[in-house]
Amino acid sequence: MSLEGQRIGFLGAGAMASALAGGLAAAGVPRARLAASEPDPSRRAAFESQLGSAVADNASLIARSDLVVLAVKPGVVAAVLDELASVAEAQRRRVLWISIAAGVPLLRLEAGLPAGSRVIRAMPNTPALVRLGATAFCANRAASASDRAAARELFAGVGSVWEAPREELLDPVTAVSGSGPAYFFLLIEALIDAGVENGLPADAARELALQTALGAASLARQSERSPGELREQVTSPGGTTQAGLARLAARDFRGAVADAVRAAAERSRELGRGA
Repeated sequence: MSLEGQRIGFLGAGAMASALAGGLAAAGVPRARLAASEPDPSRRAAFESQLGSAVADNASLIARSDLVVLAVKPGVVAAVLDELASVAEAQRRRVLWISIAAGVPLLRLEAGLPAGSRVIRAMPNTPALVRLGATAFCANRAASASDRAAARELFAGVGSVWEAPREELLDPVTAVSGSGPAYFFLLIEALIDAGVENGLPADAARELALQTALGAASLARQSERSPGELREQVTSPGGTTQAGLARLAARDFRGAVADAVRAAAERSRELGRGA
């Protein structure tokens, strides 16, 4: 399977599903091939006005789709799949399932779907909402190379994509890129607050912090130098940056980040085990 000519359905029409559908539309996928099922009338209306058709009934969406994105809350995945058991069985050979339900492992997804179903588990992050996301995915054994290519094409519309060779790697992925935006938002908050404490007007501190974060990330992305080399480039001996970095080192900044990633990865593992 590739996305060429495929009918793509979204179980759920929330922010992430709408972002993915928007990425596909921007890439040239016709609205006639995009659809969503959503119980909330306002979300249905928003999806239908901007992206494609929308229905209230999940089963009718499955019956008309070649690729189904499971975009519901993790806690209702089992109930939704149980509700769809008969239609999923009828469409077993045709439908590729892609789940973006955080923390729900392939084993649980397979247990709720007919035997032999082609299933891909993906972990996108919230910057996908502005098409700057980072997504990792892993496929089950039934999924083919063309199924995996379809997943790459789907998520490429909202940012970068990495195929994990083993599902357990999605736990550190969750800790780094899934939770990572929150770490950066916290750093931006801290920079704004510190700027204000040092005399900057709040609007100036916000603009300077946001533009600095955007510029630093863009430079790191485009440069041939590593982040460490870029850091050294801006750190003059005895200068202001060195003074600031010394304080961060004294507070074990790197250790705190490492602890945060370990904690998030372990929590992801616990959620995957149903804890």
